[in-house]
Amino acid sequence: MNVPVWVWWLTIGLTTVVLVFDVFIVGRRPHEPSRREVSVALSGFIGMAVLFGIGVWVLAGHQYGTEFFAGWLTEYSLSVDNLFIFIIIMSRFGVPRQYQQEALLIGIVLALVFRGIFIGLGAAAINQFSWVFYLFGAFLVWTGYKLARQGPEDEDEYHENRLVSWVRTVLPHTEEYRGGRLWLRENGKWLFTPMFAVVVALGTTDLLFALDSIPAIFGLTQEPYLVLTANLFALMGLRQLYFLLGDLLERLVYLSYGLAVLLAFIGVKLVLHAMHENELPFVNGGEPIEWAPEIPILVSLGAIVLILGITAALSLWASGRQSPEDRDLHTGPREL
Repeated sequence: MNVPVWVWWLTIGLTTVVLVFDVFIVGRRPHEPSRREVSVALSGFIGMAVLFGIGVWVLAGHQYGTEFFAGWLTEYSLSVDNLFIFIIIMSRFGVPRQYQQEALLIGIVLALVFRGIFIGLGAAAINQFSWVFYLFGAFLVWTGYKLARQGPEDEDEYHENRLVSWVRTVLPHTEEYRGGRLWLRENGKWLFTPMFAVVVALGTTDLLFALDSIPAIFGLTQEPYLVLTANLFALMGLRQLYFLLGDLLERLVYLSYGLAVLLAFIGVKLVLHAMHENELPFVNGGEPIEWAPEIPILVSLGAIVLILGITAALSLWASGRQSPEDRDLHTGPREL
């Protein structure tokens, strides 16, 4: 896929404009968005992603168009899982609802930065060493196994990492939130606010999720431009999705198991692809393994839609048979 340099810069420029607009709106009027507000914005982001995918399909061919849609759906589903952790962090830190938008926006910007770095590193590694696909595939299979064993995220099982604990206990800080400010000067002394610890928690969470999502997207397309745009569109509406689906997220009780199957599937696809590209001297004498089947991208897209559809249907069916109290026991409290 030959993408001109100006298209790269145009994509990055438009993304920056959208983020700046988001920062301007949230910064000017911190508030809890209405359902209509987030529904309109989220519909716009999803519509842009679909139109972009259709454009790729028409201009670059159905192969690349299918790769984009497969990558976007995968990154979007992983981003929804990311929201579970965001909700737990907001709850544990007691972030006032009118300031949650600002914290989310900072977290999304950090996610874009981390994923951009990993996309660049991943693309460089793949171009130099084909055996990286073995590592990516094994990592995704192992991640899927751990996710299936772990089950749904539970607020009671959430533990602060050492960096967050250090920020909360060692750095001089205020006891209460001061609007959306991260730090301030008081009585001649610089103090951090609880919002700074929230941002650190969101950032470290984004870093961990990037470790899963980037190998997953490279398992569906090796085109850096499609990897980048799939991530951009998956993250753009994350802030609105957080407020729109707060109650629904509580009902997706099997999401972690569905994602486990999805990551394992992509991991196996990566390993099979690595076998076709094999250059390791201790594997088949350094020759490609021709008998290993390749999973076509259309099959991958169908599998992704099927896995996510079954996961959502089973989750809604199971949660509909439970009382709210039983759901809390099963999934852990996720109130905003």
